Amino acid sequence: MEPNEIFLTGYAKLPKGITATELYHVIAVGLIVDKETGIILDADCSLVTRVAKEFFKDLVVGKDLNNYQELQRLFKEKYFGSAKKALISALKICNEKFKQILENSVEVNDN
Repeated sequence: MEPNEIFLTGYAKLPKGITATELYHVIAVGLIVDKETGIILDADCSLVTRVAKEFFKDLVVGKDLNNYQELQRLFKEKYFGSAKKALISALKICNEKFKQILENSVEVNDN
């Protein structure tokens, strides 16, 4: 692990009627981010299928968490799974936590 790497999570409620909701009720997004640059180094989420998890990872790794609008645009243009809104919301929470970390140096409101 590099000194600038931090781990962030974001959670959001999933829509009813999809497999992930039956298993988890919420979507969990985990990101490893370079604190100095905001670049997402690795990512995972609690989607059920391997291909969905890989697609999520491919969309976000290498992107700048500071540029939430770009992440949101990518998901709106490329992701057509039922959990789209939940993933976008969870990424927004990660973005907000990252801003808090940069502003406060360490402490984050862990809602």
